[in-house]
Amino acid sequence: QLQLVESGGGSVQPGGSLRLSCAASGFTLNRYDISWFRQAPGEERERVSCISSGGSTNYADSVKGRFTISSDNAKNTVYLQMNSLKPEDTAVYYCNAIRTIYPIFSWGQGTQVTVSS
Repeated sequence: QLQLVESGGGSVQPGGSLRLSCAASGFTLNRYDISWFRQAPGEERERVSCISSGGSTNYADSVKGRFTISSDNAKNTVYLQMNSLKPEDTAVYYCNAIRTIYPIFSWGQGTQVTVSS
């Protein structure tokens, strides 16, 4: 069974923090490049961060300096630490393994992040 499960979302005020988790089952996560994506209502899904199988990371300009992606091989999990959250960060967040720009696995349910007063 191949599965990625997102968790850790919630509702926070602007300036707050959340840590999202992407847990893998049925395969070894660190063999793949893993990306976090988000999709707001009526908008296209966008990639916000990626960690490669070699451990290198990158970020969308909109989240640089605020978000940090990391992995824990023992837990077979990738994390997204989100600080200084803004209302425009509100979206459903997904993770997936990627090959260049293409997702490898089926999209899961994602986890909802809501930033509002």
